[in-house]
Amino acid sequence: MTDDRPLFVQAVALGLDPAWRRLEAGVRAEDARLLLDAETRSAEAGVRALTYSSFGLEPGVDMLMLRLAPTLDAIESAGARFARCGLGRYLTVRHSLLGLVQPSQYVTKPTDQERSILDGEPRRYLIAYPFTKTAEWYLLSREARQGIMNEHMRVGRAHPTIRQLLASSFGIDDADFLVAYDTDDLVAYVDLVRELRATEGRRSTVSDRPMLLGIHRRLEEFAEMAGATDD
Repeated sequence: MTDDRPLFVQAVALGLDPAWRRLEAGVRAEDARLLLDAETRSAEAGVRALTYSSFGLEPGVDMLMLRLAPTLDAIESAGARFARCGLGRYLTVRHSLLGLVQPSQYVTKPTDQERSILDGEPRRYLIAYPFTKTAEWYLLSREARQGIMNEHMRVGRAHPTIRQLLASSFGIDDADFLVAYDTDDLVAYVDLVRELRATEGRRSTVSDRPMLLGIHRRLEEFAEMAGATDD
């Protein structure tokens, strides 16, 4: 994202119906092709979609998808197209998180870490979750909140291999924010989260669940892992 136009984000976790794997091989291959075609049409309509596999990582979740688009309507259309085409008919939404990327009131100039997957190629792992703060947090003075966030940002910037995307969810979803991290180093990410637990800002956390984790796969890779072929 290089300008001030709106950018909506959806992190959606999907579960694959086991019945799909029992279909004939030719049917599964055609279903995968139809889903790839549907995603190509969504990309042509301005929706960027990044896919991640979650097989065996969380009960009921096999795919994590991150969609980015200039309008919520485009995300809805992409979701409808996905759901009615081939393999998509066998994928059920388990979690859906929505947000709007906006300039941070605490960051004067975003670093590469804070731009996350808005720029460049996605990294190996994606972690996405909703995040809600206490009412007391919003009643603090602007200066007090800035001081607490400065500590939070210092900890984050000490882990340069980890990038973050923060989107506001106020009024369009249950949480206050949609948070996503991408990294090639899960050990460093675990260390980062442990350190952030010990910062002052943690006192203001109401909820940061569910925690969704996926491994970056192109959609065709996901289809193969799901069983589009008998290999």
